[in-house]
Amino acid sequence: MATDPSFDDVLTAADRIAGHVHRTPVVTSRAIDGIAGATLHFKCENLQKVGAFKARGATNAVLALDDEAAGKGVATHSSGNHAAALAYAASQRGIAAHVVMPSSAPPVKKAAVAGYGAQITECEPNLAARESTLDEVVARTGATFIHAYDNPMVIAGQGTASLELIADVPELEIVMAPVGGGGLMSGTALAMSASRPDVSLWGAEPAGADDAFRSLRDGRIHPSVEPKTIADGLLTSLSERTFRRLTARLEGILTVSEDSIIRAMRLLWERAKLVVEPSGAVPLAAVLEYPDHFEGRQVGLILSGGNVDLDRLPW
Repeated sequence: MATDPSFDDVLTAADRIAGHVHRTPVVTSRAIDGIAGATLHFKCENLQKVGAFKARGATNAVLALDDEAAGKGVATHSSGNHAAALAYAASQRGIAAHVVMPSSAPPVKKAAVAGYGAQITECEPNLAARESTLDEVVARTGATFIHAYDNPMVIAGQGTASLELIADVPELEIVMAPVGGGGLMSGTALAMSASRPDVSLWGAEPAGADDAFRSLRDGRIHPSVEPKTIADGLLTSLSERTFRRLTARLEGILTVSEDSIIRAMRLLWERAKLVVEPSGAVPLAAVLEYPDHFEGRQVGLILSGGNVDLDRLPW
């Protein structure tokens, strides 16, 4: 497996995952366009399998395994959308999935992962415990570790979202996605660099978790340390692989306030009738905070997910 995925890997991923994930719709809202001063096209990964774009990368990575490796199952550590995505992907191939989850993970997330048939191993709620517990699971089972974003086949799978977006809306001038570990944005950059190098690419990130912004600014990776944001899907650090891709292709990363994230999330719920989680609303928040970047332009925004705790809405 190559160190970095290629555009051909994205095209192969699109064929490989077809029938296993949704080709999600692109939605527009005249009301939101009026507020933003731009023509916005929302790629609705909130309507994807498991409620997030993560289904694309996990499914591609699982289906790409040879039969011998697949027979031993797959494993990861995650308390979020990747856990459910990997469990779903494994169920599609009929193989075992082992997911290490912190004891503090919400019961609803544990139930979702278990619902896809994964075997959950709980650990203390810190990264060291997650990694050491995962090492034990892999040593015991021989399962293949599928990282949430630092994996070439995962990145290639995530790139299929923007491949669909630009096919549906060829007039796009700008595409923007949220940045956490950088898997979605790396896949987007990979797909767009080869298919539409004329399109400007921007990342969007919470100001309270701005490690990717600082990393691109300074030319070196800054780890995510004590991030504070409602966008809980964007708390992780870039990897060397995703840092390379973002550095090579992005115009920049725009950071947004918590108030802007909540405003954007509410706009999507109220005006577009789209249930979007805080992380997925971050690109719209960037359009609202930096209107001069987007005024009068055709803009594609990837709404990364829609998994929201309805008992803890931020308004």
